[in-house]
Amino acid sequence: MSESTERVPATCPSCSPDAETVHEVLRSGGQATVRCTECDHVHKTRIEREQTATIDVVVSQGGESTTATADVPVEETLSAGDEFVLETDVAIMTVRITSLELDEGGRSESATAEDVATIWTRDVGNVEVDVTLHPKEGVDDETRSVAVPVPGDREFTVGETAEIGDEEFTVEQLLPRDDAGYDLDQLERPGDALPAKDCKRVYARDETGDAWSMW
Repeated sequence: MSESTERVPATCPSCSPDAETVHEVLRSGGQATVRCTECDHVHKTRIEREQTATIDVVVSQGGESTTATADVPVEETLSAGDEFVLETDVAIMTVRITSLELDEGGRSESATAEDVATIWTRDVGNVEVDVTLHPKEGVDDETRSVAVPVPGDREFTVGETAEIGDEEFTVEQLLPRDDAGYDLDQLERPGDALPAKDCKRVYARDETGDAWSMW
């Protein structure tokens, strides 16, 4: 069998008349000739192919943008906040829709795929979180800001001491992103948690000590 052989789901009259199994397409057409991979039975069936639209996708990642395309069923409703896996020339990434550019012009937060010209997204699989670090009590240093790279699903919790790369800090406050869907403007109670992909900024107490100081 060639690696390019198309495979489709279909019922098999021989071994699986009530449930679909994987079939190899031997000959396309109105009535395609297929072979069941479970029992090797060859038969004809109609293959229903879903109509799709190829839509441009712009991905924002760390201040830079990457472009790609996605094949989406034309009747599917797309909405800001939806996440999906996107294959680009650079990598396979998980992205979140931030807005939709329509064929007729303008932007929308929700639309059917057939009406969408461009899907604007941001990478949420791997993100950089801005962290504002206040100096430890008794340490005569200035507040500093760093951007820490973490997986998007990595949670920050108020009260936890985190070690990321050369940085160590205790989380004091979390600011959700505007598109994260949280009712609160900030999370500051011990135990409050937020995944990195939803963090606009983390405020924390620097626990790194003097390791980073030029002195």
